[in-house]
Amino acid sequence: MNSASKIKKVTVKGVYMINIFGRAVPAVMLEDEEGLLMPIHIGQSEALSINSVLKNETMPRPMTHDLIVSMLTRLGAEVEQVLIDEKIDNIYYARITLEKDGTTMDFDARPSDCIAIALRNNAAIMINEEVFNADAISKDNFLGSRAIMGFD
Repeated sequence: MNSASKIKKVTVKGVYMINIFGRAVPAVMLEDEEGLLMPIHIGQSEALSINSVLKNETMPRPMTHDLIVSMLTRLGAEVEQVLIDEKIDNIYYARITLEKDGTTMDFDARPSDCIAIALRNNAAIMINEEVFNADAISKDNFLGSRAIMGFD
């Protein structure tokens, strides 16, 4: 990402099953302040993890993202933010920024993992504005689509 790129804060609208070429795949739906939405296709386990934190559900055993958050807490590191900064060959790239003892550290990670961890820490989810705008859809298009339904 070049230094002139603008970033914007987004929130997680939810996890949805989207019909792609006749196959239902999970996607996390990001929303900006203007109400535009952007889907990121994710795996089933990441969809379950994100959905459980959005619904305040506790699993009987810690999920991987719960374990990571627990480890970070015990190590005294805080999640500052996550940034989805690039999309190359239809793959999104993200990084998570941690802070410990005044030092910040960035780690390359999948957006789905970053989002799952950020939600558990109430950390900001940021995205490169160009990346968001390239794949954004209006709420009307989202709500009008029969291919999308909630993830339960």
